[in-house]
Amino acid sequence: MIAEEVQVSVGTVHNVIQNNLKYRKTCARWVPRQLTDAHKESRLSISQDLKQRSLIEGDVFFERIVTSDEVWIHHYNPETKRQSMEWKHTSSPVRKKFKVQPSAGKVMLTIFWDLQGPVHCDFLEDQRTINSQYYSEMLEHKVRPAIRSKRRGLLSKGVILQHDNARTHIAQLTRDKHQELGWEVLPHPAYSPDLAPSDFYLFGPLKDALRGKRFANNEEVKEAVQKWLRGKSKEFFAKGIRKLQERWDKCITVGGDYVEK
Repeated sequence: MIAEEVQVSVGTVHNVIQNNLKYRKTCARWVPRQLTDAHKESRLSISQDLKQRSLIEGDVFFERIVTSDEVWIHHYNPETKRQSMEWKHTSSPVRKKFKVQPSAGKVMLTIFWDLQGPVHCDFLEDQRTINSQYYSEMLEHKVRPAIRSKRRGLLSKGVILQHDNARTHIAQLTRDKHQELGWEVLPHPAYSPDLAPSDFYLFGPLKDALRGKRFANNEEVKEAVQKWLRGKSKEFFAKGIRKLQERWDKCITVGGDYVEK
């Protein structure tokens, strides 16, 4: 349309738009929710407070953080289109790939981890989901003993639990358990997976590593997850926890809006 209007070639118009004016055609970015002004103010305020605290307390602050989250792991999750790409010659036959949905069989993974690595992994089977009773009992009878045995001295220093605002995490029963255990819970703004380490750092690579693999049962799923976690270095997990400060910085810079990758 522009080429016809100004009576120049399409190539010239394309060159001016792309190279001179620096315009690009891009796809919209998917976000969890359209943030209101109140949501942005909450994200901005919490990010500012946590960044300031991290600067005051230094690395000791990050050493006390234990982050947790849940994710479904399917018996089979198909590869993405990008993952299935392969080198082909112009004379090679076209490869067809049929659209496949994730399998119905799945296990819910709940992971607690810090800058040294996994603290505790829980696998909930039979298509069940976590409620506050289950989560509270897990904190007391599984996570606390795991911290005592794997992170000597952390209980006396004081655990700082970082998790999102899922109903299970903010239920009164869960809050009572936090108080009983003497654990601090970091404030987390609503609809903010971009500020949760498991969401913005851990679960993506884990799911990518398992895509295209078929597991016959829940035990194979659990073994694959544990093997992948064991294969990651302490530096990998430390980077994920310390990226929180970078995320808070970015959230402040964009005025509380969603943080780009």
